[in-house]
Amino acid sequence: MGVSDHLVSSLCCELRILEAKNIQLKSHGNLFIRCYLPAGNNKKIQLNTKHISTKSSQMITWNESFSLEFSASEVSVNYLKQQALVFELRRRRKLGKSVVLGRAEMPWKAVFESPNMEIDKYWLTLVSMNDGDLETVVNPPSISISMKLVQGPAMAEIEKQTKRKPRLKNTWDGCGCQGFDGGCNCCADCEIFAIAAAMEGLV
Repeated sequence: MGVSDHLVSSLCCELRILEAKNIQLKSHGNLFIRCYLPAGNNKKIQLNTKHISTKSSQMITWNESFSLEFSASEVSVNYLKQQALVFELRRRRKLGKSVVLGRAEMPWKAVFESPNMEIDKYWLTLVSMNDGDLETVVNPPSISISMKLVQGPAMAEIEKQTKRKPRLKNTWDGCGCQGFDGGCNCCADCEIFAIAAAMEGLV
């Protein structure tokens, strides 16, 4: 990496998964949201919210925040603009496995082109992926998120912080991090995202 690459600034992506509505299960279950973010080189970063036990609810609230930093180079930004964030409503089953109940996507381009690169409480309609677990309802299941991009430090400083952290063995899709539900909550080796994700549950 050349000197100019080290001086490239970064962007901080602040993603908040807020709530879900119109969820009607056929039986009691533990629900959570899983988010996939593209990380370059055919890799993905996986984020998971906490589990909430419910059977039916007009509104399920998570209000959890994830913060990730990535390179703001032209190559990285152009790559992300061609990708999408994928959100899945999942139900935890026995033996630690989970199944997808619904899925929704939001293009990264929508975030970059929004005013001040910020989207506030945006509702995404879920496409049903498992009719065996969900009851048929008049209004489709949906989740709401908020997201914004803010200027971060230069990549050189991020690299210094990353090198201070001990390397872990690869345990998830080539990433050395282990998070909720066996998912990835940080990824120091990803080419696009340099630091991911400090997760903070908000009251």
